Amino acid sequence: MDIEVLGALDVRENGVSVAPTAPKPRQVLALLALHTDRVVPVASLIEELWSDRPPRSARTTLQTYVLQLRDLITTALARDPGQRSGAEPDRRTAKDVLLTLPGGYLLAAGGGTSDVQEFERLAGQGYRAMDAGDFAGASRTLAAALDLWSGSAFADVQTGAQLAMEAKRLDESRLCALDQRIEADLRLGRHREVLAELTVLTSRYRTHENLHAQFMIALHRSGRRGEALDAYQQLRSTLGRDLGLEPSPRLRRLQHSILTAAPDTMVSPAAPAGAARAAHVPHTGPLAPTH
Repeated sequence: MDIEVLGALDVRENGVSVAPTAPKPRQVLALLALHTDRVVPVASLIEELWSDRPPRSARTTLQTYVLQLRDLITTALARDPGQRSGAEPDRRTAKDVLLTLPGGYLLAAGGGTSDVQEFERLAGQGYRAMDAGDFAGASRTLAAALDLWSGSAFADVQTGAQLAMEAKRLDESRLCALDQRIEADLRLGRHREVLAELTVLTSRYRTHENLHAQFMIALHRSGRRGEALDAYQQLRSTLGRDLGLEPSPRLRRLQHSILTAAPDTMVSPAAPAGAARAAHVPHTGPLAPTH
C-alpha cells in the first residue's frame, strides 16, 4: 500500500486508489493512513469524526465507514493477478489490510511507501549532514524531502481536532526543513539563488525571525544593504504591532553586523560557533544544481 498525505490524500493498493470521496470515510482513512501499521483506537476515530458530541450511533456508523473502506480495498486487491489465481496461502483479503483489533483498527502498509515516513527519514538525514558541516549534502537531501510535498498536509480532507493537530505538526516540520535547507544554501554562498524564495516566505511568515534573518543576510551579501535594513525594520514593526515584542537580541546583533560588516563575512545568527569560515564560499564558477 502506497500512502500520500503531504498534500492531497492518496492511498493506493496495487496502484488502485482506495480513497473514498465521502468526507467522513475519507477522514477515517486519513487518520489510519497517518498511523499506518499502528492501532488507532475507536475512541480516537470517534473524536476525530464528531469531536465531543458523537451521536449515539457513533460506533455503528464508524463500522459502516470501515466496511466501505474494505469494499474499496477488496476491489483493489482483485486487480492483483496473484489474488485472482486462487493461491490460498498468499491470498489477502480486505480484513488483512484493514484489521479489526482489540480497541481499534489498523491499516497494514504491507511494505508499501509512506510519504510522511520518507520525509522524516530524509529530513533527519539532512539535519545530520548540517551538524557534520556537509552543507551540500544537507541542501540536496532536505530539498528531496521538501519535494515530497504537493500542498498542505491533508489538503483535501475535512479535518477534525486530531487531523488538524497532525497537519499543523507536519507543516511545522516542513517549515523547519525549509529553514535548514535555506541555511545550507547560504553557507554555500547561494544567497542570490534564495532571494526570491525568501521574499515570498517572509511575506507569508511575517513574524518568523530566522527566515527574516536569512533574508537580511541574502540581501546584504547581494549588495542590497539598505533593503536588508528595511527588512529588519519591517519585522520590528510587525512584531511590535501584532505581538507587542521587540526583535530578539540575535536579530539586533545581526542588524548591527549589517551596518558594520562586509557582505562576504556575514554569517547567519543560527550558525554554530566556528561557522564563519564555512559560510563564505568564493564564486569561481556556476553553482551546482541543488536538486
